[in-house]
Amino acid sequence: MVYRIGIIGPESTGKTTLAKEIAAKYKGTYVPEYAREYVEKKGTTEVTYEELCEIAKKQIERLAIRDEGLVVFDTELIITKVWFDYAFGRWPEWLDEAIKKYPMDLYVLLYPDIPWVPDPARSNGSDAIRMELFERYKKEVDALGIECWMVKHN
Repeated sequence: MVYRIGIIGPESTGKTTLAKEIAAKYKGTYVPEYAREYVEKKGTTEVTYEELCEIAKKQIERLAIRDEGLVVFDTELIITKVWFDYAFGRWPEWLDEAIKKYPMDLYVLLYPDIPWVPDPARSNGSDAIRMELFERYKKEVDALGIECWMVKHN
């Protein structure tokens, strides 16, 4: 049996740290975020619509993992969909189908209540943007009707 957890939330809310800690504590599989690898290699957070499609397709490959037991995803397709909408005002139709095809058993949505820490893969440190993105992620998860735990740090 597989139990899939998707860690989602705005930049610099501890997604990677939490995903790694859960996977380690419960002897699960940690699946890293592909977008971070992509922008670090590219050297800029600026991506085109086509590049974001490429990122999404790689993330879909990672979501297809069939390991038994616990699998913890550091980011998944809801974040990608919201980014498409935020940056370009649209997203590819196949993304909605992929979200349905690779559902999580649980989403953990991290609240942006800790300070934003800059790094080369981050671009949105504004509290207003982080809160807007949080609300968009929450809306997407609520629409799916899948269990979601919201985590506040403070």
